[in-house]
Amino acid sequence: MTAVEAREVARTVPSGGNGGVLSRPYRALSIGIVSVVLVIAFEATAVGTAMPVAARELGGVGLYAFAFSGYFTTSLFGMVLAGQWSDRDGPLVSLASGIGAFATGLLLSGTAGGMWMFILGRAVQGLGGGLVIVALYVVVGRVYPERLRPAIMAAFAAAWVVPSVVGPLAAGAVTEHLGWRWVFMGIPVLVGVPLALALPQIRRRASGHAGAGERAPLDRRRIRLAFGIALGAGLLQYAAQDLRPLSLVPAAAGAALLVPAVRGLLPRGTCRAARGLPSVVLLRGVSAGAFIAAESFVPLMLVTQRGLSPTLAGLSLAAGGGTWALGSWVQARPRVEPYRDRLMFLGMLLVAAAVAVAPSVLIPAVPVWTVAVAWAFGCFGMGLVIASTSVLLLHLSAPEEAGTNSAALQISDALSNVLLLAVGGAAFAALGGGAVAHTATATTSAAHSSHPAAFAVVFLPMAGVALLGAWVTTRLRER
Repeated sequence: MTAVEAREVARTVPSGGNGGVLSRPYRALSIGIVSVVLVIAFEATAVGTAMPVAARELGGVGLYAFAFSGYFTTSLFGMVLAGQWSDRDGPLVSLASGIGAFATGLLLSGTAGGMWMFILGRAVQGLGGGLVIVALYVVVGRVYPERLRPAIMAAFAAAWVVPSVVGPLAAGAVTEHLGWRWVFMGIPVLVGVPLALALPQIRRRASGHAGAGERAPLDRRRIRLAFGIALGAGLLQYAAQDLRPLSLVPAAAGAALLVPAVRGLLPRGTCRAARGLPSVVLLRGVSAGAFIAAESFVPLMLVTQRGLSPTLAGLSLAAGGGTWALGSWVQARPRVEPYRDRLMFLGMLLVAAAVAVAPSVLIPAVPVWTVAVAWAFGCFGMGLVIASTSVLLLHLSAPEEAGTNSAALQISDALSNVLLLAVGGAAFAALGGGAVAHTATATTSAAHSSHPAAFAVVFLPMAGVALLGAWVTTRLRER
């Protein structure tokens, strides 16, 4: 640690005391930022339930996928902007602006009179989500000492457990009795409490420029690259939804934008798994992309191949929220810190096994509960890996680089989701999977004539990607 870093730590971390994240110096901030994650988690699970009804009533079922791609593409830009903003001025403005944009996007979608206005609201919401998530990572890096970072990351994971169970049920009831608009318009009301708790603490303890000397201006080149990665991802998503020869044009344009943007926004050596920070960033993308792309097809497989109702198919994944949080809790134990690399290796093996076992239910003799058990173990592995990548990233980042590096981690996560979902969806359709509307969390409909091979061609390659992630875990530490 340099003298500058030591002074920064002394300024932002309370001296003395060995309390946890809920001890007096951290209590208000911890409750505030975990509540922010709770609101985001509830939105992600609730809005997905109301989205099909909204698209149907607005006459925009044909534009359904754009309601999701609009969110993801603008969130990529928001992540880069938040990284620049946080390193230059601290995370306070980025977090406050992101929450504001997030709430504004929800209100725009909830009051939309047509599908394109609804999509615009989702895009504004995605920009806010990108600003918020990176700012939260910077707050953790600046305020919490290294011994507490695994615990606060575990708390972030735990904040998803209740929304993953309650969110769809609550959203379904509201949609049925009050209308889908109230799902979107009701969530902004929940934003006030997290802001009241977190913002004063962040202003006092994590504001201002983190490095030495004068603050640098925003890097215009990185902002241009952010536009490129967002637009490129959007074009690739569009091309993957329509498997015609003409779709090669937007696909090629998207790839031409993505390649230089990825090289410029991710740490040098990420694509070749260079040791240290580049491999941490790569592992985040590999693990998240493989798991989420596979998970998107689980409910669809159970509905079309085994005849389950959508509710039962969704409940097959419910236990995963609890085991994910359990995995995050395990990696936060101080006694496992020397074995973090081995835990992450084990986590990726569990993910690969879960993804490979899931399509076994395509065989009628295999009980359907096999998926629920396999996915519970896979989510436990993800809890070990995702929280650990966040901890390692902050450990390897100087204070003045925490925003940029946190943005790179989130970009790797989001971009991998986009690309692997696009590849999986294209392979699924090519092998007779039928029309499918998929998101980062669920696949909701498809032709009932979907061929079993169409599912196998999604799950088995994603298991291979997860095994690649197990190898990447051997390269997380610099020699």
